[in-house]
Amino acid sequence: MKKLATSILTSILLLTACGTSSTNNFEVIETNSATKEEQKPTLHVETKQEGDKVFLLVDTDLIISKEKYGKEKINGQGHIHVYVNNGEKQGVTSFPFELKDLKNGSNQVKVSLHNNDHTPYGVSKKIEFTY
Repeated sequence: MKKLATSILTSILLLTACGTSSTNNFEVIETNSATKEEQKPTLHVETKQEGDKVFLLVDTDLIISKEKYGKEKINGQGHIHVYVNNGEKQGVTSFPFELKDLKNGSNQVKVSLHNNDHTPYGVSKKIEFTY
């Protein structure tokens, strides 16, 4: 009788321990998947001059969507806002993008990533170049 009670108690403890371990693994998976969804897109910006024209070169893992511009927010998708010399915002959905209204000498371009609905991703770069 004592051996039976000990065997039952041991079985219960083993089952309980297995349940705890399984729950902990599940929680870790949930945390990692939530973090992945919140990752910000990458952004690298440079300019390329060809004759009297200057083009903006953008490298990003954001999916640029001309069709969804100004529509519903979809994580990982959107468009680019470009500001030349602190001028008016230009919404960009295709490349190559020619920079206009440049002045002789030093120029500055700010590039920022935005959702389809224009809310910012919080990712931007400023670069300076001579024209």
